[in-house]
Formats: sequence, C-alpha cells, structure tokens
Amino acid sequence: MQYLHTMVRVKDLEQSLDFYCDKLGLVEVRRMENEKGRFTLVFLAAPEDIERAKEDAAPLVELTYNWDTEDYGGGRNFGHLAYRVDDIYGLCQRLMDGGVVINRPPRDGHMAFVRSPDGISIELLQKGEALAPAEPWASMSNTGAW
Repeated sequence: MQYLHTMVRVKDLEQSLDFYCDKLGLVEVRRMENEKGRFTLVFLAAPEDIERAKEDAAPLVELTYNWDTEDYGGGRNFGHLAYRVDDIYGLCQRLMDGGVVINRPPRDGHMAFVRSPDGISIELLQKGEALAPAEPWASMSNTGAW
C-alpha cells in the first residue's frame, strides 16, 4: 500500500494557493480542470518531495475547488485520505469480512471508498491498470456517503 494524498476542499482557489504555496511553501506539481464536473484539482508537494512527486512517489495535498459556490459545514472541507493498493478487490473483501462497510464499491476495478470508525473517508485506488469488473463488486450499490 502506498499513501497518495490528502484532499481538502477550498472555497477560493487563489486565496488557498497563496496560503499553501506563497506562504507555507508547498509547490504545485499538477493541475486538472474538469469542465463537466465543474471542478479543479491542484496537487501540491513539499519542496523536498518535488522530484519524488514527479515520479508519483510522494504524498501530496490535493486542493479541490468546486466551481459552484458551496459552504462546507461539518468538516466537509476535509475530503479524504488516498492509498494506492496492489489488489483493490482483495483489500475490499478483507475489509468487508472485518465488518467495514464499502461505501463506494470498486465497480470499475479502480476506485473504492470506505470510512474509518471516526468517519474519515478513505479512497482506495488500484495500482496500475484497473482490474476487470468482477462480482460482487460490479453489482454493489453505494452505501452512505464518502
């Protein structure tokens, strides 16, 4: 398992970049704009992690800016922790067998979400290419929120 990033939702992207980059000293290493989803993702690395971040080998902070105005109450501004895993189906089965609810099953063989006992959302991403869709995951519905 490899720790990937922590996601934080931001209300004002420029103000947040001023804080995280200009003041705190993190460096933008990647940006994605999604017109259809109406959001921007900005990935930041600590200065000593920049080279490793280029190789996708350093933990990052993901700033998520939703283009439509939204107030984030109740901790909604903190998004999730993300981990790259060797076998998303095997890990989800082990978690489910241990009593963990799979909030967003890995229907696509690539991504799943679960929650910690304290309600922290955990994103699991398949290492490499997505696995072929398989049961019981392909037919499972979402449960709760992530």
